Amino acid sequence: MLIAMSDNEIDRLKVIQDVCERRLRRIDAAELLNLSVRQVQRLMNRLRQYGAAGLSHKSRGKPSNNKLPSDYRSYILDTITQYYPDFGPSLAHEKLSEIHNLRVSVETLRQWMIADGLWIPHSQRKPRVYQPRYRRDCLGELIQIDGSHHDWFEGRSDKCCLLVFIDDATGRLMNLRFSETESAFDYMLATREYLNEHGKPVAFYSDKHSIFRVNQEKHKRVGETQYGRILRELGIELICANSSQAKGRVERANLTLQDRLVKEMRLQGINTIEEANTWLPYFIDDFNRRFSKPANYPKDMHRKVRESSEELDDIFSWQETRKLSNALTFQYDKVVYLIENTEENARLVHETVKVLDYPDGHIAICYGYKKLNFKIFDKLENVNQAQIVDNKRLGNVLKFAKQKQDDFDEQQKRSRSKKSPRRKAQQRALKEQLRAINPVLTNPELFKSSNTKE
Repeated sequence: MLIAMSDNEIDRLKVIQDVCERRLRRIDAAELLNLSVRQVQRLMNRLRQYGAAGLSHKSRGKPSNNKLPSDYRSYILDTITQYYPDFGPSLAHEKLSEIHNLRVSVETLRQWMIADGLWIPHSQRKPRVYQPRYRRDCLGELIQIDGSHHDWFEGRSDKCCLLVFIDDATGRLMNLRFSETESAFDYMLATREYLNEHGKPVAFYSDKHSIFRVNQEKHKRVGETQYGRILRELGIELICANSSQAKGRVERANLTLQDRLVKEMRLQGINTIEEANTWLPYFIDDFNRRFSKPANYPKDMHRKVRESSEELDDIFSWQETRKLSNALTFQYDKVVYLIENTEENARLVHETVKVLDYPDGHIAICYGYKKLNFKIFDKLENVNQAQIVDNKRLGNVLKFAKQKQDDFDEQQKRSRSKKSPRRKAQQRALKEQLRAINPVLTNPELFKSSNTKE
């Protein structure tokens, strides 16, 4: 006869047997089992009368006093089978309570559904199989791109993001660029660097980040992002992976870079994003020399960039459309723009123009292929200076002046539109341009005047 006992009950059986066989005193057994001497005596009596089964819990094998009726259980499971066959336990519990007024705990319902085969717990599900695929045949045929957020400078600078471009056929690092965030402007700058150095690849392979893909699962529609528009105008295919495992080459490269690149920058004494971006080409050459593999076919699939520098500037801009008003004005990013009122432009009333927001921060307005002259219109009215005011109206005028001053202060610290692109990449691009012209423009404190006279 099999007796079901817990580990605690088995340990208790050994101690009580020692007491019954006089190898242990009752007071010592009570101390070992954390029981009273009288309870030890009761256990001795039950062991002598019923054997080892006398020490097992009497409720074991019996239904709980709080058990719900089997008919109620069957009714709930039939309701789930009829109305909610593909629902999980939590969602099914909500619908049973709200719609059918059937009360049962979530965990009880989960166990019922598991026992009845209506729900498979995650621990018992078969793992998805991701079969490896072969590398592409040629260099430049497929470039995997991703952003890796990490403490790259080990506390010497703020955490940032590394944009990684790696070739699928050879495993070569094609381009690396540090940025404060993973934004559209950062990818624009990194992709422009890629094109200048290598040319146009056949396709980029990315994840489903909102930079690459407009996901609208509710409406089952997929739109085009600014980055997607750029690649379309350049004739480069953009492919979004369905899982991170699908673009495992760049994911594994991120792990390698988070180890090797961090230590290399520590040895080189690199502490800022600007210093790192300047030094990265040397690291890329060393990395590719050590880890890149030859392609199956020697053909380079990169194509020559035939667009001019001005055309690339327009392509690599944030583009939005606006409709002109009767006054040849429109609003973009909380700023009102006024088109130059010429005889030719007067025909553009209610026409749609294109706003080009460049990575370096300046704005251009195009109608077709023509760029229009414009100026910014300041809607903030100012109080006329040295105005003669009647004494009776002085209080109202001061109140009006105070309101205008508050509006002016608020205008100075005006926040940008939430729909506009993030500007950190623009600020960094502008600093890089100033640094190329004169380093003193970005760091005036480094300037030291010379006292020598020639």
